[in-house]
Amino acid sequence: MTPPSHPSRPSRPGRLSRPGRLSRPGRPGHPGHPSRPDRPIHRSREAALAIERCYLEVLERWPVPAERLRVPTRLGETFVLASGPRDAPAVLLLHGSAATSAMWLGDVAAWSRRLRVYAVDLVGEPGLSAPARPPLDGDAYAGWLDDVLDGLGAGPGERVSFVGLSLGGRIALDYAARRPERTARVALLCPSGIGPQRSLPLLGVLPLLLMGDAGRRRALRRLLGAEVRGMAGGPLAELTTLIHRGFRPRRGKVPLLPDDALRRVTAPLLVIAGGRDAMLDSHGTRRRLARVLPGADVRLLPEAGHLLPPQTRPVLEFLEDRRT
Repeated sequence: MTPPSHPSRPSRPGRLSRPGRLSRPGRPGHPGHPSRPDRPIHRSREAALAIERCYLEVLERWPVPAERLRVPTRLGETFVLASGPRDAPAVLLLHGSAATSAMWLGDVAAWSRRLRVYAVDLVGEPGLSAPARPPLDGDAYAGWLDDVLDGLGAGPGERVSFVGLSLGGRIALDYAARRPERTARVALLCPSGIGPQRSLPLLGVLPLLLMGDAGRRRALRRLLGAEVRGMAGGPLAELTTLIHRGFRPRRGKVPLLPDDALRRVTAPLLVIAGGRDAMLDSHGTRRRLARVLPGADVRLLPEAGHLLPPQTRPVLEFLEDRRT
């Protein structure tokens, strides 16, 4: 899957724009656009700029050569990092809510050796994509991913694989249900949209959010689990702090995918979840998939929370398995 134009050329209608031209993440969407958030996704322009500066610094640590692409879509420009051989099977990485493609720093070196890896900044999140935030229970995100794939040069008969975490997992699975003809394989890490979302832990950390950065760090440990400790120190920890200080995440529960939608998923499916996930009922996820998609490979890590220990190898083995 090869982009239709060289990324270093000036942008033209329908083509990828110059990777160095990174729009400000706090810039509003088109006036009157139905997916425009009801309020800015950042708490201030200063917060947006601080997140952007730190994110760009983190991206300098990307462990393999990467092209920085801007893909025009119906929801606005989408930022994509492309790594790996151009003629290799394509994999799209979709991060979670209140996150960026920086979360794949520990995985991309291994995954891009024999795969063409596209790390996509979700729209409406704190990365470098447009601030559009359409409803999750419609087909807006599927249409957006159609545009992303078209912009990256995927032909109508070309199937791509997806790796999605949390909210990105829900978006990937929804796409697999709506576009089975474009989906090769789907690997999900602690995906939302399948098992029930937990409310009590979220309510329990609200007082901590009023206690400054130290309180926010404690809240993250409670919600995400012990793996958060591995993020301490360095630009990635600073980026996480800036996001939770200056970014407004989605409000409300993530809608569950209906049974009939899940049954439309024909691609091989791997789901890895934490048995102690404070945000999602992973046991409910496993039970539901056993009932609706019995062919799915569902693995529950008993001691893990919402932020899993590294799953680089099992995901790679799944992606490179050419069996149907």
